[in-house]
Amino acid sequence: MNLTAEPLAFDIVARIAECAPELRSAERKVAALILDDLTGASRASIGALAQQAEVSVATVTRFAKAVGCRDVRELKLRLAQAAAVGQRFLQAGGPTDAPEPIATRVFDELQTALAHNHQLLRQAPLAEAAAALRAARMIYVFGMGGGSTALADEMRFRLVRLGRPVATYQDGLLQRMVASTVSRECVVIALSTTGRVPEMVENCKIARSYGATVIALTAPASPLAKLADWVIPIVAFETDFIYKPSSSRYAMMMALDVLVTELAVSQGDESRELLRRMKHALDAHRGGGDRQPLGD
Repeated sequence: MNLTAEPLAFDIVARIAECAPELRSAERKVAALILDDLTGASRASIGALAQQAEVSVATVTRFAKAVGCRDVRELKLRLAQAAAVGQRFLQAGGPTDAPEPIATRVFDELQTALAHNHQLLRQAPLAEAAAALRAARMIYVFGMGGGSTALADEMRFRLVRLGRPVATYQDGLLQRMVASTVSRECVVIALSTTGRVPEMVENCKIARSYGATVIALTAPASPLAKLADWVIPIVAFETDFIYKPSSSRYAMMMALDVLVTELAVSQGDESRELLRRMKHALDAHRGGGDRQPLGD
């Protein structure tokens, strides 16, 4: 296979994310290791990959074939290509070259992250997750850290517009308390880019033990994804440009928007009437035209 002539025959990162739920347990460890550090994985030997993932060399070889590569060498080449995406916007210019404007650097990195995650969302179980939200007596949204904390409230704002009973919890101890009170009629939406925050994983385990459905917006090969009933996949694409916030926030927001839109469409006339009421109430308060947003 001539990877130089055909560098984008398939997106290896998206392929790994899509295949992760169907892989063996040991192979998922390799997937998680690679998705955590594309550059490091592309440079490591097969032995180093096996040691870091705590699996056998044979498992790494099987993993490479399972995601569509002939061997580990091809896997590493494709990982190197994926790790290089967007790097030209982050490299310092030469003495006579003006660097890219900050706006361009930020935009291009966001565009790359959104494009990769768009492919994952096309295969996500959105209809099934939306059906669970529609049937839920109560929805709890868990988020921890920077982006997930803010987006947990964003999820609440969106679900309230659609008439769903919802509350958000960003404190780990409160999440644990809430998780112990749920039932089969409840849904927990867990937001975590890495899917590796110990408190979040443990709290979702507690909720599941009491029968709640767990919908996770998270990395597809992560511990959180493994225990969730429905996974809306998110893959972070981080670069060496350390001065800007993580583009994974936008990937998670896109996943959130797609899930909530799926829910709104599935509710049909109910959604339309609720949104009409909201628009009427807002326009009566602030004035404005037909195309102003629902919010401010």
